[in-house]
Amino acid sequence: NYGFRLPSAMDNRPLRFDEFEKVMRQSVFISATPSVYEAEHAGQVVEQVVRPTGLIDPQIEVRPATHQVDDLMSEVRLRVEQGERVLVTTLTKRMSEDLTDYFSEHGIKVRYLHSDIETVERVEIIRDLRLGMFDVLVGINLLREGLDLPDVSLVAILDADTEGFLRSERSLIQTIGRAARHLNGKALLYADKITDSMRRAIDETERRRTKQVAYNFAHGITPQGVQKRIKDIIESMYEPEEARSQLKAAQTQVKYLAMSEKEVSKEIKRLEKDMLQAAKNLEFEKAAQLRDQLKKLRESVFISPL
Repeated sequence: NYGFRLPSAMDNRPLRFDEFEKVMRQSVFISATPSVYEAEHAGQVVEQVVRPTGLIDPQIEVRPATHQVDDLMSEVRLRVEQGERVLVTTLTKRMSEDLTDYFSEHGIKVRYLHSDIETVERVEIIRDLRLGMFDVLVGINLLREGLDLPDVSLVAILDADTEGFLRSERSLIQTIGRAARHLNGKALLYADKITDSMRRAIDETERRRTKQVAYNFAHGITPQGVQKRIKDIIESMYEPEEARSQLKAAQTQVKYLAMSEKEVSKEIKRLEKDMLQAAKNLEFEKAAQLRDQLKKLRESVFISPL
């Protein structure tokens, strides 16, 4: 009767959220974009609006959606001349594909990030954007990619007045924030009307900008752009630990060669599982490192005398 532990699993199931709330004591909610629940339950709110670098939230400009593609292309060319990058978010896969083709036909180096692309390959695309191999990244939901791109100076949101999950207040604030790491950060919202979500997102961004500018002025802070090293996720090389990494790789290679065929098969399955889990958790660089380990292990199978 207890072979599959069903009764005990039922007794010890995870708490539902309403049950969990009853046993909560003091709690701290941490979020870049707090929602209604946090606002209703927070007894005290502490904001971290000011950045150590002095960078301020991007300027927001609303433009008509009628000629949004051609207008955006003009803006893209201006950014490319300055060596800056652009993120463009659309509502549908078809529109992303068409926009990518259109920009490409007009000589703009552009890539399209979509759900069909393997998770690790997405990291390579993001890395190539930072390296300047292309200038414009088009996608539908660029929020879930965990993008950290100091090179992006312009974020363009097409059809911003279409209400829905991708154009909600929180989504708009997060998307606009993708340009907040650049000194010349700007967000273009293409819309024929200003929706409630747009208005709230614009007002919140302006509120933060006002605080940031006032703080910088009061403390004599000059905004400085974020300087972030472009990590080569393919080779997984980190300058301070380069020698240590090479030693570890050599030791790992020796370990693989000493394994039996059964042990190699088991290790491959473990690495595959860890890689997929890392990708699922949006730990893309870790997933890439595990993929490199997996590749080396598979190569060792062919050179091994087994």
